[in-house]
Amino acid sequence: MNSPEKYIDPLTDFGFKRLFGSEPDKDIMIEFLNALFEGEKIIADISYSSTEYIGESANEKKVLFDLTCTGSDGEKFIIEMQRTDQEFFKDRCVFYMSRLISAQLPKSNTNWDAPLKEVYLIGIMEFQFNNINNNYLHNIALVNTDTGKVFYKGMGYKFLELPNFDKKEHELETDLDKWFYLLKNLSRLDKIPNIMDKRVFQKLFKIAEMNKMTKEEQELYHSDVKAKSDWNAGIRFAEKKAAEKAKAEGLEEG
Repeated sequence: MNSPEKYIDPLTDFGFKRLFGSEPDKDIMIEFLNALFEGEKIIADISYSSTEYIGESANEKKVLFDLTCTGSDGEKFIIEMQRTDQEFFKDRCVFYMSRLISAQLPKSNTNWDAPLKEVYLIGIMEFQFNNINNNYLHNIALVNTDTGKVFYKGMGYKFLELPNFDKKEHELETDLDKWFYLLKNLSRLDKIPNIMDKRVFQKLFKIAEMNKMTKEEQELYHSDVKAKSDWNAGIRFAEKKAAEKAKAEGLEEG
């Protein structure tokens, strides 16, 4: 008989926002972002921003992000979770980025007398996104294809491809390794790993404890878990039916 789940799944909407989207506990998101940027930039502070962006005209599409936050220097971070691959997932990421960039300059401003604030999109993906290599972190930027040098440093994408991360607990070396491990395995753990000795990890585990949630919060969480399970089951069934159809068509042709 399986033991009761001790920690929430951070890859559910409820779980991710509980762990990473709380203003009083924003140090968790700050530590996570700093681990992702690995010294490329240092995030000292953040404030959470509205997740809804409405276009300047009625016919422009409204955008709803999973999480957005603003750094102390005005830089914007979009954090998106994606369960399955979609045909136009990359297009959507580019559109999200362009919406935050275009929103920086009002129509009345015709002078380019100030630089744009930095904008980054972080995609946390539960599917294999890139068939080129088996990397679990993809850093995407505007580059000069002739020289390989970064053309513009003020925008970029970071995609976390969780299926490609297969390190075991004893193999974790960096803070980034530990964040990947937590995202992928937290709900399956029954205690805090010894290697997670930093204060921020200890804090995250406490917030993630199921018995620390109210009855109403647990009901919301389990509803989210069920929705995720139903979604995954639907995807697997669709794949099975497609495979059966392809096989039947192949036999008919033969």
